[in-house]
Amino acid sequence: MAVILGIASGCTTAATLDPTPATVAVVPLNSEKYASVVVDGSTGVVLYSANADLPRVPASLTKMMTLYLTFEALQSGRISKSTMIPVSAHAASQAPSKLGIRPGQAIDVDTAIKAIVVKSANDVAVALAEYLGGSEDQFAALMTEKARRLGMRGTNFHNASGLPDPQQITTARDMALLGLALRRHYPGQYYYFAAHDFVFNGKQIRGHNRVLDQVNGADGIKTGYVRASGFNIVTSVSDNGRQLIAVVMGGNTARSRDAQVVNLVNQYLPQVASR
Repeated sequence: MAVILGIASGCTTAATLDPTPATVAVVPLNSEKYASVVVDGSTGVVLYSANADLPRVPASLTKMMTLYLTFEALQSGRISKSTMIPVSAHAASQAPSKLGIRPGQAIDVDTAIKAIVVKSANDVAVALAEYLGGSEDQFAALMTEKARRLGMRGTNFHNASGLPDPQQITTARDMALLGLALRRHYPGQYYYFAAHDFVFNGKQIRGHNRVLDQVNGADGIKTGYVRASGFNIVTSVSDNGRQLIAVVMGGNTARSRDAQVVNLVNQYLPQVASR
C-alpha cells in the first residue's frame, strides 16, 4: 500500500509516498500544467495521482516551507510569537501580494505568520527569511535542505516567497509531503492555516482561499499563482476523525482549481478511515 515513512513519527528523515494510487475516475483539468495528488492524512496512502512527479512551479505554495522553518524556530525557542522581525529594503521591495511594510519597520512573528497565510505577503516572507537565515539566499538553501530531509526529492527552492524564479521547482507529491509534515510536526501552530482574515494596523485583511468556505472541515493550507504555474492549491481537511491532503496545480483559473480540489475531496474523503 502507499504509505508515508518517517513523517508519521515526527522525524525529518526522508519520507516517500508510494506512487500507485487507487483507481477512481477523475477528470483532470484541461491544462498542460495540471498535476494533482490526494493523500490520506492519517496513513499517507495515495488515493489519487495525476502527473504527481512531474516538475511544476510552486508559486506561493513555497511559503509552506517558509512557515515550516518558522514553526521549527518557534518550537526550538529561537524565536517567540512576539519577536520583532525587521523589514529590509530588499524585503520591502518585493512584488505583490504584500503587506506594504516600509524599510526599517518591523513586524511581530505572530502577525507575520498570519500575513503569509492570509495575504500571502511576499515582503513578510522575505523578512522572515532574512531574519532566520541571514539572507534570503541562505534561507532558500535551508529550505531545500529541509525538503530533502522530508523526502521532497523533486523540489528546489531559490526564494522564500514563490515569486518567479526559473530554478524554483517542485512536484504535487512533494507539496503533499510538506502538507502532511506541517500538520504532523507542528500541530500547535497548524491552526494558523484555517485563518480567513486578520487585523493589521486597524484594518481587517481578508484571505482568498475560498475552499475554506466550500468544504466542511477544511483547515488550510495554501494557494498560489504566478503565470508560469497557473493556479495552485494545497487543501487540508479534518472531518469527523478523517484527514486528507489534496493538491491541485496548474489550474487555468482560481475557480476551476477550486472546483477541482472540492471535487477531489468529495470523492476521496469517504475512502479515508476515521481515526
